[in-house]
Amino acid sequence: MKILQIICFLIFFSSSLAYSQKLSEPTDLSQGEINSTYQIIKDLPYGQDTAQVMDVYLSQKAKSFGNRNYTIVFLHGGAYYLSDKTAEERYIEPYLKKGLNVINLNYRLKRGIPLATSDLTHALNFLKANKSEYDLDLQTIILTGFSAGAQIATNVGLGQNNPSFPDQLNDGIGIQGIINFSGPVDDLDIIEKIFLNFDQEIARKAGEALFPSEGYAKKEEVAVYEPITYFDQEDPPIFLWHGGLDDQVPPNTFERFVQKLRNSKDFQLYLPEGKHSPSQEELEAAYLQIFEFLDDLKNEQLQ
Repeated sequence: MKILQIICFLIFFSSSLAYSQKLSEPTDLSQGEINSTYQIIKDLPYGQDTAQVMDVYLSQKAKSFGNRNYTIVFLHGGAYYLSDKTAEERYIEPYLKKGLNVINLNYRLKRGIPLATSDLTHALNFLKANKSEYDLDLQTIILTGFSAGAQIATNVGLGQNNPSFPDQLNDGIGIQGIINFSGPVDDLDIIEKIFLNFDQEIARKAGEALFPSEGYAKKEEVAVYEPITYFDQEDPPIFLWHGGLDDQVPPNTFERFVQKLRNSKDFQLYLPEGKHSPSQEELEAAYLQIFEFLDDLKNEQLQ
């Protein structure tokens, strides 16, 4: 009887693995299929401030990915000063076409990096506290973003196993991977000076708001919000995209961080001719590799 039970279990387990769809398989949904697949909740508040809202995309298809049923959490860019979650939806479209659950997050702007960073933690803790209302797997979260949003995602993702990090997540939330498009990982003091010395007034104001204080922020103050501060061997895998012609986050500010990347876990996609914001062609090429990266996360765990 026990042998029969074991055989049945192995058949079920093998079938489950076979049924678990790979993200790198070419199975994108059409726009009509996306509309019928998703329950979309717009501007869901996760805090008291009017800026603390998110769009939640709940997919009927997500469970077909089995152990790749990731919850994608995306944060927009804008120098922590401007823009909005609706302005950069091209970064979440590939996930929606796959049928994954997606969170598109707004955070507080013009009040500094520390406050903006804390909002990602607030949002994830809110989802955990209200887990019964949203059918999301909070143990398989992928944090991602562009520019400022990528810095926030990377900082929160890497800081969770370091008790000195100020924005800890509640129990029951698991970060499985981080995808960073042009997000600062080091030398925020240098980036602050770049913005303060731009010709455009809006850029200078953004620079003044990074760390609201008199004069330049001290290195010990900015280090708390530099992902390199927390990078160690126990951190979740990272996919890093950055361009060699970036005029906002200089390529040399990535050098120390890239040296720490682990060959077996992490992926760097460096485009020597790439700018701060990827072109549509560059973005499409990047997502082909991102979905392979996400497949590999689970392949390594199954070995």
